[in-house]
Amino acid sequence: MTRGRLRIYLGAAPGVGKTYAALCEARRRRDRGTDVVLGLVDEHGRERTAAAAEGLERVPPLRTEHQGAAAEEVDVEALLRRAPEVAVVDELARANAPGSRNAKRWQDVDELLEAGIDVVSTLNIQHLESLNDVIMQITGTRQSETIPDEIVRRADQIELCDMSPYALRRRMSHGNIYPAEKIDAALSNYFREGNLTALRELALLWVADRVDEGLSRYRGQHQIRHTWEARERIVVALTGGPEGETLIRRAARIAARARGGQPQPSHLMAVHVVAASGLAHGPTRDLARQKRLLAELGGTYHQVIGEDVAVSLLEFARGVNATQIVLGSSRRRGWQYVFGPGVGATVARESGDIDVHIVTHEEVGRGRGLLPPLRGTLGRARVAWGWVLALALPPLLSGLLRVPPLDALGLTTDMLFFLTGTVAVALVGGLWPALASALWGSLLLNLLFTPPWRGLTVNEADNAIALAVFVLVALLVSFVVDLSNRNSIQAARARSEAGTLALLASSVLASQEPLRALMVRIREAFAQRSVTLLEQRDDGAWQVVENYGEAPCTDPEQADALVSVSDSLVLALRGHMITASDRKFLNAFASHIGIALERQRLARDAALARRQAAGNKIRTALLAAVSHDLRTPLTSIKASVSSLRSTELELDETDRAELLENIEEATDRLDGLVGNLLDMSRLQTDTVQPKMREVGLEEVVPATLIGIPPDTVAVDVPDSLPRVWADRGLLERAVANVVQNAVRYNRAGGPPVRVAASAHGDSVELRVVDHGPGVADPHKERIFEAFQRLGDAPRGTGIGLGLAVARGFSEAMDAALTPEDTPGGGLTMVFTLPRCAPLDAPAPQARHDGGGGSGAEEEHPAGRTEDG
Repeated sequence: MTRGRLRIYLGAAPGVGKTYAALCEARRRRDRGTDVVLGLVDEHGRERTAAAAEGLERVPPLRTEHQGAAAEEVDVEALLRRAPEVAVVDELARANAPGSRNAKRWQDVDELLEAGIDVVSTLNIQHLESLNDVIMQITGTRQSETIPDEIVRRADQIELCDMSPYALRRRMSHGNIYPAEKIDAALSNYFREGNLTALRELALLWVADRVDEGLSRYRGQHQIRHTWEARERIVVALTGGPEGETLIRRAARIAARARGGQPQPSHLMAVHVVAASGLAHGPTRDLARQKRLLAELGGTYHQVIGEDVAVSLLEFARGVNATQIVLGSSRRRGWQYVFGPGVGATVARESGDIDVHIVTHEEVGRGRGLLPPLRGTLGRARVAWGWVLALALPPLLSGLLRVPPLDALGLTTDMLFFLTGTVAVALVGGLWPALASALWGSLLLNLLFTPPWRGLTVNEADNAIALAVFVLVALLVSFVVDLSNRNSIQAARARSEAGTLALLASSVLASQEPLRALMVRIREAFAQRSVTLLEQRDDGAWQVVENYGEAPCTDPEQADALVSVSDSLVLALRGHMITASDRKFLNAFASHIGIALERQRLARDAALARRQAAGNKIRTALLAAVSHDLRTPLTSIKASVSSLRSTELELDETDRAELLENIEEATDRLDGLVGNLLDMSRLQTDTVQPKMREVGLEEVVPATLIGIPPDTVAVDVPDSLPRVWADRGLLERAVANVVQNAVRYNRAGGPPVRVAASAHGDSVELRVVDHGPGVADPHKERIFEAFQRLGDAPRGTGIGLGLAVARGFSEAMDAALTPEDTPGGGLTMVFTLPRCAPLDAPAPQARHDGGGGSGAEEEHPAGRTEDG
């Protein structure tokens, strides 16, 4: 059953017109033809509210007494019995009297929604649980009746009933809200202008947050990347340095001015961009303090991984629809700008429609390191071995070249040996160890292989030039080798990624459970503990769609790595953070995840559509049956009864007996038709539940022949036949349908229909043999299709369900019903039933519960029915 829809009229204080608006909505829906009732409405003695409720149907409330005071509560049971389309239930946060069906009224409403009833209700902002402390600070009154925010957020529609504090106080003074004796006290306490202004702001902001959530969903669904300045959002960029606190406070002041008050999490966001090479370093003390300060100011902290800080910062800002970015002036010294214009200048140049604030601070120009960190793809182990070789290889080469006969080599050859060592260091450890090896090697060449020996001076200019050229060549070769090495690693990674993506695509196309297969691939590819696909419900809560691995995430906050699949779907990985390059690769998986989930849901929807189509076919056929096949016996009964009751006709005993016989025959046929219709309906809705037990065919077959002329059927079912495992009622019904069908189409004057049974191994066969026109091989399965006829069978002789019901009941009992040709012409129907196990063997498990009966109206060509 589809859950009902909840519409809430939200107000800042009593008297803003919530109940009146709900009643007006009820009247509008009633005028449009909707079935609307009033479940419970408190008119508070207000004339306009009472007038709006006039003419609307009411379900009387339950009247109770608690602590000497009378109270009214929603009569949930009466509303469920009445089952209207829409129910109006006032005061959603109200608590029920002790001992009631539910403790809170919102729980009553939830029962109505579960029953598929739409509900229109009302609520004041002060009753939200999350605002209880704030309301206490504003009004000095703590609300005893509150409602969880999640219940309200789950509402399908929230409409704000707004009124200025001046207008509301005027209504109060005119006596339109409270009785005259309470007006002065209310105006001087709860209804002070300051209180009402603060409550109104809370209501407006709370509703604005819900609107903001809807806007975010819309932007995600339509892949809108440019900024919509519907609301100010400030992103402050943190480097982890001491200037972060200054930036956060400045951003908080900007956010506060933007909304005229304290910033909320959706307004102020801080982001720290971490390079892939910096993942091993934990957060600095400065960053930890900045997180605490951010939490105190109502902001949220985010961390992203990216090689380019400016690009990553802008991507994050556009992703959250930010309108302003706050970042600090660069801490680099003047000469360090040779490495680039800096993050601030790049962000300001590329920000587009996002405003950029560059804030000065005490750390400006104090420096942040000589060179930018070298980023690459070499692992720590390789770099460590590179440094070992850089320090150890030059001395080893020096010792080797001092041993005869290598000591006779010239300086040029010695340099080539050292250059080879530098290249080897570059291949293992990358650029920085290779640079150290080149400098260390040049020092040893100068000391040990360039005259004068063991000194740093060089006598010959050629040797000095040779040393300088060696250092330059070593540096260049180190850089080229390092770059080539890294490119080869990246190429290998790209090949691995391409292979994984190809395997990924094949998993989606070939797997029976592509979503599960993708989860397995993702966990293996990224070495994670668990992978979870989370979907956000309409109420904002997250639910697990699919997961694989240990300790799956139940909320995005628990994830070590998170990637968005769609507006409401996220892929949460638990294990370790992933690099920016891996995140791009993970996005490919995410797109396949979305495709696999959509494919799974489409398959489910297609199966549902097929069931609905089958149901529509059944309903159409039922209408056809009612319009003709059921009317025919009813007409016959009506005509016969009218003749019997007529005072104008003179009937003798023979005529009366014939009319009574017609009534009896038509009634039997009507009973058969209705029985088969009901049986087919049970089969189509999977409500047939056989009660399996040991059954003897010698008991079943005679019961199926009741009402059939004895000379039309010959029975050969020995008493010694093994018992079968079946539901006796269903088996009788199935056999009766087949036997009556065979009798109807057996050749006139020919041998009678033969019903015979015999044992064959683990099964027992019951054969119903007729000598009629038979059924051609192409049509043998079609005769089991419901509501179809073959041949020229006359209308009114059946609706084509007998064989369909017989096969359906047989399959429900794990038996089989198959058609065969009768030698010499005709059709033989064969029931294959499971034989009961010996007494010392366990019997098969009973699966269902069922019933039986008899009656059939079946046809096969010429004039046979296709059933199924």
